[in-house]
Amino acid sequence: MEAAAEEALRKRGRWLFAQGTEFRLGVVALDHLPETSHVEIAFAGRSNVGKSSLINALTNQKGLARTSNTPGRTQELNFFMLAPQRGDGAAWLVDLPGYGYARESKDKIAAWNKLLNAYLRGRPNLRRVFMLVDSRHGLKANDLAMMDDLDVAAVSYQVVLTKIDKIKKGQLERVMSATEEALKKRPAAFPFVLVSSSEKNTGIDDVRGAFASLVDVDQLGYKA
Repeated sequence: MEAAAEEALRKRGRWLFAQGTEFRLGVVALDHLPETSHVEIAFAGRSNVGKSSLINALTNQKGLARTSNTPGRTQELNFFMLAPQRGDGAAWLVDLPGYGYARESKDKIAAWNKLLNAYLRGRPNLRRVFMLVDSRHGLKANDLAMMDDLDVAAVSYQVVLTKIDKIKKGQLERVMSATEEALKKRPAAFPFVLVSSSEKNTGIDDVRGAFASLVDVDQLGYKA
């Protein structure tokens, strides 16, 4: 994408997230899911990958998504409405339970996994999953398993490397290269990898822009 087009997308993203974001509901069972009347864009990742921090950075609301030093705290599908004051809202941002670790029973973890898999397979308006990967570690077995699930469900997903302020430039380049190479073999993967640091606010506008590319912001009143 050309630099001018990239900046135009970032501008759309900044505008969209400036319209506000509001928590609406947490879902622990399929029959509690909202109607499929809005575009849904989900965020997934291993526990402690920095998902809540990224969502808070995107929305400019420090306390919107719960952050914790205890992995596995997000135990439900959390639905946030973007631009809640514009008509009936613009789109759902869905915070998925962190995978890979949780201090819970095997039965409860199995129930979460069942809910997550059912959600991924049963939401026709789910446009993309932003899959967060810790840049310090790259793709792990749990990430690859999640990618398998997304490929089977035919849900488009895009990798966002997090915490890039914690590693050196050369290491980041190697992780990006390895990640992009792995994605080439994945039928549902978006080929372009995003990078971010919630702490330094790096790459936040790029993620906003990618999100906004899936939402009809012009209908909301956006003027370029």
